[in-house]
Amino acid sequence: MSAIEVNEVFVGRPSLLGTKRDVPVYSAISKSRVEAHFLELGEINLAGDDQADRTVHGGVDKAVYVYPAPHYAAWSELGFEAAAGDFGENLSVEGADEFEVRIGDVWSWGDALVQVSQPRMPCFKLAMKTGRKDVVPAMIDSGRSGWYLRVLRTGEVPTSGRMALEERDPANPTIAEVYVASFTNVAQLDDDRRATYWALVDRVLATPSLSQQYRGGLESAKRRREERNAG
Repeated sequence: MSAIEVNEVFVGRPSLLGTKRDVPVYSAISKSRVEAHFLELGEINLAGDDQADRTVHGGVDKAVYVYPAPHYAAWSELGFEAAAGDFGENLSVEGADEFEVRIGDVWSWGDALVQVSQPRMPCFKLAMKTGRKDVVPAMIDSGRSGWYLRVLRTGEVPTSGRMALEERDPANPTIAEVYVASFTNVAQLDDDRRATYWALVDRVLATPSLSQQYRGGLESAKRRREERNAG
């Protein structure tokens, strides 16, 4: 895998998504396809894109959300006819998935340079957007999460065409491995599988380019384990 093909690009501004316990919920998960051939990529957003709550969405580590186009058809197993843009993604791509893309991968995209930082961690807004309460656990169970990019160099980017792989550490975990490390129920593992799991966690945490969101959760889990063992 040396390149990814960008099929479509989507951007959106925060708008009212619905209500939760009678409280208005705003989100930019509803995005529109970019018709222009090029647009600017800044440090934390594509031009025309934004987030309603940057304490949990967006920011430096989650500037661009990428989703593999072949996944759309796979959602039909749940009776959910998904199409490009339905998951709030910025990029719909072909040529790579969560089992191939690694944390820290650096890609050139037009004038810009971007780096893979983490998988998507789905939240209730995805369920509200799709009208499916089962979409969040289904994304976690299937690992069809997509991934986020941080921006190493800003610039003008094309809305279709090739992203080229510029840098990769083959020792870094894949997006799928980070998902396993983050969402495995350790209590259900036998001793051998538990040892393998914690070795994976150590490898994930040893990756400097992993986002703080995922790093913090795994460090907390590891700390609780050490405290239990010490007690």
